[in-house]
Amino acid sequence: MASSSGGRVPKALVLFSGGLDSMLAVKLMLEQGLDVEAVNFTTPFYICDESLIDRFSEELGIKVHKVFLGDEFLRIVENPRYGYGSQMNPCIDCRILMFRKAKELADKIGADFIVTGEVLDERPFSQRREAMLLIERASGLEGKILRPLSAKLLPESEPEKKGLVDRSKLLAIRGRRRSPQMELAKKMGLREYLNPSGGCLLTDPQFARRLRDHLKCEGRLTLEAVELLKVGRHFRLGNVKIVVGRNREENLILSRIAEKMGVTRLKVKGYKGPITLYLGTEKPEFIEKAAALTVRYSDAPRTGLVEVCVYKGGEEKTLKAKAIEDRELAALRV
Repeated sequence: MASSSGGRVPKALVLFSGGLDSMLAVKLMLEQGLDVEAVNFTTPFYICDESLIDRFSEELGIKVHKVFLGDEFLRIVENPRYGYGSQMNPCIDCRILMFRKAKELADKIGADFIVTGEVLDERPFSQRREAMLLIERASGLEGKILRPLSAKLLPESEPEKKGLVDRSKLLAIRGRRRSPQMELAKKMGLREYLNPSGGCLLTDPQFARRLRDHLKCEGRLTLEAVELLKVGRHFRLGNVKIVVGRNREENLILSRIAEKMGVTRLKVKGYKGPITLYLGTEKPEFIEKAAALTVRYSDAPRTGLVEVCVYKGGEEKTLKAKAIEDRELAALRV
């Protein structure tokens, strides 16, 4: 990273998620008269309102670099060095990767230091003091990260020691209560920000259960696999995965995935209902179960046999199936 000298205005690179804490970090740096740029990291599991980030950056006149963490992040999710949080969230490994990428970007744009909106003890896994210091060391940024919302509760960072920022104007917020940040936001005129619950699917229990099942049965994550994990109702028959659409939008997504991956899809004939994907070795008895699941979630009668179309590789065949019983359905659900 650059070394500010010769009267040049110090430049800060802020890790910007679009959440309230990172917005406040940006505002605090701007209030100190710094040259501010931001970096917004996303992953295959990240849910974010891109338009909000764009509006905020335009309003404040700051540049936001958008960086997607793809395959490199998937390898971390498969086997994180520092383990998972409450679900499948490898938060410590994730932060280390983001800081390493931020350091590369900071060097490229001539930033003097890196800033985050992290709040001490706000998140029990990655924002404990020990975890924060571990992340700094592992990312090669020991002492070089400024956390303005909790700075007065943490060791003095290099930017503070060098006088690049005024420590007296930094804060001492701690814990999971959001009221101090919300009060500060009101004073700063921030009225629009993302939900504080976060936008990472890896913290969602249902998604985490699907992901565990995938890693156990398939072993390796791909971007296509993550896309499929995000949609539909999921069922497991041995080494076979069955995904049933929940609405028209998901049906369109599943149809596109089926075409892209060349996998079997099913649809009830003559009634509104889901698109169902069948992934794995084809066995007649498993195809029949997939058909029964498809009937169960369609508008077809629950009693009696219904025709189900099975499509693969441009070929179509039909079979007759009866809606699966709820008891059996529950045993197959992922």
